[in-house]
Amino acid sequence: QVQLVESGGGLVQPGGSLRLSCAPSGSIFSFNAMGWYRQAPGEQRELVARFFRIGSPSYAESAKGRFTISRDFAKNTVYLQMNRLEPEDTAVYYCNAEDTSGRNYWGQGTLVTVSS
Repeated sequence: QVQLVESGGGLVQPGGSLRLSCAPSGSIFSFNAMGWYRQAPGEQRELVARFFRIGSPSYAESAKGRFTISRDFAKNTVYLQMNRLEPEDTAVYYCNAEDTSGRNYWGQGTLVTVSS
């Protein structure tokens, strides 16, 4: 069973930055795709950013120009750098991994609160 361990959420003021981390129990090389999703209260879970094993990452329109997804193969960790945060970014952020058979795995979620 794959486990995804997230960290880095918290309270930040509007305009601030946070970096989320996701460390899977398996090698990030083994997944077809990895990414970040978020779910705000009363809303459906939505894609924030993701990348496939090869190719460039893709972003939600709301994340373009402010968020950056990256991966460190040496540390076997995926990051989401979030800059210029807005109150609308408040949500629980989930790390996601898709294996080569199409099965999806989810982290426990980390809360990001943007408020003054």
